[in-house]
Amino acid sequence: MEEDIALTLCLLEKCFPPSFFDIMIHLTIHLVNEVRLCGPVYLKWMYPFERNMKDLKAYVRNRNNPRGCIAESYIAEEALEFCAEYVSNMRTIGLPPGHVETSSIDKPLLGGKFEQVDHSLIHQVHLYVLQNTEEVWPFISEHIEWLKGHHSQKGKNERWLSNEHNHTFSTWLNKKVYEMIDDDEDVSNILRWLSQGPHPFVVKHPGYDINGHRFHTRERDEQQVHQNSGVSLIAATLQVASAKDKNPILGDMSYYGVINEIWDLDYHMFRIPLFKCDWVQNNGGVKLDEFGFTLVDLNRLGHKSYLFILASQATQVFYVSDQLDKKWSVVSYMHRRCVPKKTSAEDIDIMMEHNPLTNGLPNIENLNDADKYARDGKHGIWIDA
Repeated sequence: MEEDIALTLCLLEKCFPPSFFDIMIHLTIHLVNEVRLCGPVYLKWMYPFERNMKDLKAYVRNRNNPRGCIAESYIAEEALEFCAEYVSNMRTIGLPPGHVETSSIDKPLLGGKFEQVDHSLIHQVHLYVLQNTEEVWPFISEHIEWLKGHHSQKGKNERWLSNEHNHTFSTWLNKKVYEMIDDDEDVSNILRWLSQGPHPFVVKHPGYDINGHRFHTRERDEQQVHQNSGVSLIAATLQVASAKDKNPILGDMSYYGVINEIWDLDYHMFRIPLFKCDWVQNNGGVKLDEFGFTLVDLNRLGHKSYLFILASQATQVFYVSDQLDKKWSVVSYMHRRCVPKKTSAEDIDIMMEHNPLTNGLPNIENLNDADKYARDGKHGIWIDA
């Protein structure tokens, strides 16, 4: 490498004028020998000290007395950092709460609007909620056994059994719960309200904070420079080899899509947030390249019978256009946002699990209210510095 650097500089002299070759260019010749004698470069370079000098220069307010300015500003900064430890739990004056402090709270963004949706969509989203509620799982198995007992011939066909179960389960569950109530059996409030179905009017939001991510609809993304509408889901799916395959196999599969609408589904006593998405067709719309990256064709849509997912199940992804073929987009996953230091990861998961089961619409804090620049009725804290 030492010889290659010298040869490279000789070749550069053919292309650049002499003024290009200052001391910084010449130092590359000594890098290899320095590493050999002194070890890794990052242990002895001057970048940290140069950055600190930049901060010290920013303290200068009076150029006639630069040393005094630096000393006084440094003392003031140290005093503020010391005093801040005593007021860390107090809310800042004139500033909205930090985004990091509320990033772990599941809540809609901005205002929502009520809309009446088609009955077929209500049935589809209600079925998805039932299939993903733990208290309903025993009744799913019971309903499948009931179908097999009442349709002995057709019940042998797994595809027919799955379609019939999806079509009739919500009605069957409603009757089943009423029978349990009449027989004085113990029925939880969640199961009682879920069996009655959601309200035909839903609240649609342009954005939602959940799972440590901020999700936007596609329409809202088009008005902004950043992207928050990409979503991914890993779900257990019945997979068939061909159209004639009557015995599908259950297995995990990754789905990629874009959020079109964000719904707050009203079950009278609680609300459940869901995402209505356009999903990419896995057959022909998703592939892996030779480097292991996942590529999707966002124009090749499918799975139109399964448009909805629970907001708590969503994983945020970004789609980066492939420079070689604009038809394809590279999938990039996003890390969760920061959470408060005093809240453990286990508490966050519990809060996310129970947050949808709240009575009424969530409160949305208005950060545009008139700022108060004074604290009334609170005594100050004296600090000996």
